[in-house]
Amino acid sequence: MRIVFMGTPDFAVPSLQYLLEEKLNVVGVVTQPDRPKGRKKIFTPTPVKVEALNHHIPVLQPEKMKAPEAIQLLKQLQPDLIITAAFGQILPKEVLELPRLGCINVHASLLPKYRGGAPIHHAIKNGETITGVTIMYMAEGLDTGDMISKIEVPILENDNTGTMFGKLSIAGAELLKETLPKLVQGNIQPVAQNHEEATFASNIKREDELINWKKSSKDIFNHIRALNPFPGSYTLWNGKVLKVWESLNPSDIYSKPVNHKDDISPGTVIQMTTDGIEVRTGNGTIWLTQIQPAGKKRMDVGQFSKGSAIPEGTQFGR
Repeated sequence: MRIVFMGTPDFAVPSLQYLLEEKLNVVGVVTQPDRPKGRKKIFTPTPVKVEALNHHIPVLQPEKMKAPEAIQLLKQLQPDLIITAAFGQILPKEVLELPRLGCINVHASLLPKYRGGAPIHHAIKNGETITGVTIMYMAEGLDTGDMISKIEVPILENDNTGTMFGKLSIAGAELLKETLPKLVQGNIQPVAQNHEEATFASNIKREDELINWKKSSKDIFNHIRALNPFPGSYTLWNGKVLKVWESLNPSDIYSKPVNHKDDISPGTVIQMTTDGIEVRTGNGTIWLTQIQPAGKKRMDVGQFSKGSAIPEGTQFGR
């Protein structure tokens, strides 16, 4: 059996590693083109590309998978099965129909919830306590294909998108290990998705990163951890971007003093201590514990407080 694997970020690497450890015939890997990263804008290969090259597997990096030349290169690999995991591009019909065993996708949600490119971010932002991985046949729509298998993974209150990427990537590889032999043997019973129950998880845009202080403390806590470690949430402080990386769970601040003044607007700084910055929200306060002022590195508020201060009454968001 000839397998082509398509994936891009760290999430996809454990699934590729499983295929390689089992010595399955991975004849090619398709991943996104190298992109500039960091302040120096150095072109950097994707994690999947690095893993593939370490095992001397041919790598294709089409800018658009629907381009005729990309499809022709894929045809030359003569895949019996295409496996995708966070590839980052929608496959055209001609590609979906190419392998005799079809195209399957390792998707980081319990479909039909959270179809789209950022299911982990949105699940955490919405306060979900359970998510998971679904392996499905790929169809022309966005994550609309019949489901083959699922596994649930809890979201703990101290989890963020980074920790859940790690947990779900391992869960996805384990589910693939369990599912693939059954698929090859024809011993599966795919289940159609209920499209009326579908929800969507579009890629995070810049406007999605902005903290809305009018929301509840719990919603803001979930927003901050959903965007940690990428792309990060932010507010404005004296007209400049202030990244907010971590905050205390409002459920865990019983030992912290809480100011109950009702005559101040959301986004107002109540106090700053070495433990954090207390900020008014739509239904109380929240403590910010790790921030990144413009032009500086991310740091704990205790470290920030050694050289700077944010006075009581400061209004975030402007």
